[in-house]
Amino acid sequence: MPLIELTNLSKSYTDPGSGARVPVLRGVNLKIEAGESLAIVGPSGCGKSTLLNILGTLDTPDEGEITFDGESLKQSTPKQLAAVRSEKIGFIFQLHHLMPQCSVLENVLLPRLALKSPSILSLQRAETMLEQVGLKDRMSWKPAQLSGGERQRVAFVRALINQPRLILADEPTGALDEANAVVLTELLLELQKSNGVTLVMVTHHREQAECMGRVLTIHEGVLT
Repeated sequence: MPLIELTNLSKSYTDPGSGARVPVLRGVNLKIEAGESLAIVGPSGCGKSTLLNILGTLDTPDEGEITFDGESLKQSTPKQLAAVRSEKIGFIFQLHHLMPQCSVLENVLLPRLALKSPSILSLQRAETMLEQVGLKDRMSWKPAQLSGGERQRVAFVRALINQPRLILADEPTGALDEANAVVLTELLLELQKSNGVTLVMVTHHREQAECMGRVLTIHEGVLT
């Protein structure tokens, strides 16, 4: 059984100028297996981020069905969808979105606050993972003291702290230079494999996409 299955999924938005409905996704069918790495590529405005938001339960389709971990989300309430996000999904964005007043370690532990107070085990997991990504000596530092690549490493660890089933990454290295982007893409894949999670990455860089286990393209709302 796949971790995620999309069946005949469609999504459109209203053009603010004309009021007409503009289709973004058209009849998308997709199965994502547990533990796989998947890249979604395509030009700007093709629907990549919309698809990622739907996978992350941040948006809902107009038509079609999503099954996550064997359960349909079609009739789920906003509260139930929020629980799925908190417990089963980790997000990584192009901008790290770290809290400037919090230390590296505190930023990593923030997702635990959505569930309960961080436990000793969570603290140990955070420290171990920060050491794994080369930030052992930066745990007490604030984001302003870190380089762009180091901040994104913190964001990687933060996305994994709740031990999610799925990581969704939206252009996670888009704000970095090419050399750092390659290093962090490899690091993200190492973290994905060592933690046994499913990774879906949206990127416009074909080189990064080719590092993933499978590459899909969106063209005019159709996934191929």
